[in-house]
Amino acid sequence: MVMGLRRPWAARREPLPGADPAETAAGDARIGSWALALWLLLLTVVVVLLDTFTGNDLPVIPLLVVLPALASVFCTVRQTTGVAVWVTLVVVGSRIASTGAFWDVVFLIGFTALASALGVVACAARIRHATEVARLRSAAVALQRQILRPLPIVTRQICAHGFYEPIEEDRFVGGDIYEVVQSPHGTRVIIGDVQGKGLPAIGVGFAALGAFREAAVREPELTAVADAVEDAVVRHNAFSAGTGEAERFVTALLLGFDGGDRVRAVNCGHLLPRLLHDGSASPVALHRTSVPLGLAALGGEARAAEWIGFPPGAALMVFTDGVTEARDAAGVFYPLDERLGRWVGQGPDEVLEALQADLQAFSGGVRRDDVAVLVLNRPQAAESEAGSRGDPATSAPTT
Repeated sequence: MVMGLRRPWAARREPLPGADPAETAAGDARIGSWALALWLLLLTVVVVLLDTFTGNDLPVIPLLVVLPALASVFCTVRQTTGVAVWVTLVVVGSRIASTGAFWDVVFLIGFTALASALGVVACAARIRHATEVARLRSAAVALQRQILRPLPIVTRQICAHGFYEPIEEDRFVGGDIYEVVQSPHGTRVIIGDVQGKGLPAIGVGFAALGAFREAAVREPELTAVADAVEDAVVRHNAFSAGTGEAERFVTALLLGFDGGDRVRAVNCGHLLPRLLHDGSASPVALHRTSVPLGLAALGGEARAAEWIGFPPGAALMVFTDGVTEARDAAGVFYPLDERLGRWVGQGPDEVLEALQADLQAFSGGVRRDDVAVLVLNRPQAAESEAGSRGDPATSAPTT
């Protein structure tokens, strides 16, 4: 998730450089060795005392075989092996000292040894799986860094703060896209929502982002940028059709900032932005909305751009429908405009933090779609200077 200077993946733990992948993968479940030894000793004493009191009529010592199984869930392989050896020794020692039948003793010792060995094997398999998941997660982090840039992004004209939450916790990238590019023609911004979810939607989003990054620098007109992204989505759909996948479209809003009091906008079937200014939040009317990207052949009309006001001190909020279509337990949609009015006097980071927390509380933590939100405002002096230098830590590249 992105919040202010936080990165989209900052909410998730990443392995430290040089860390053992197996130990890192098991780190969340691992318990301290001293604590483990203390609990093991206490449980052993309790079971042995109960076994002494009950005698041969109701032997309790076999219950110790569950300890390696429990350790395999929470401990490392080394700790689980230690528990298994300890349990085996305790059972062997107690049964040798007992007066039970020979084959009963042999059977119990053999069963304990087998259960302990299975616990160690299960622990090793769990850590191996966790290590593979950790490696895949690292690959997903690298993929996201190539697809969606960390926020905030500062250019000469704007500073873009925001957050992004994919619907699936196991995935770092979903069907929502955003990008901010500094170009010779000003700053170009896109936010969009790909139809559908999963890897096919990610593929369409990547194609759209790649085309936008190139066209935003090359094309002087914002409508030409939209047409270039349209062509990329159409080409990707043609390729997908050849592999048996369904065609998809992208609702998107493209904005062009030149440093003035107006912003150029091309709306391709996307939600209206909100203008945060003078203590109020209001939808920005766009009268030339066209069809989503990938469906231009069905529209019959060329895409058109229009100007919207962007007075000094104002901020534009753009978002995907994961915000407006969030619902509570009763099925009521999230009242975005009503809630924004409460926070409009605060800074971008505070507004985003309040919105993110309120969405979580309103929906009870149940998300039905990806959520992407950007707040675009004029940068402060220090941020503007960093953006004009093309500082890689804050500014999107121009190519």
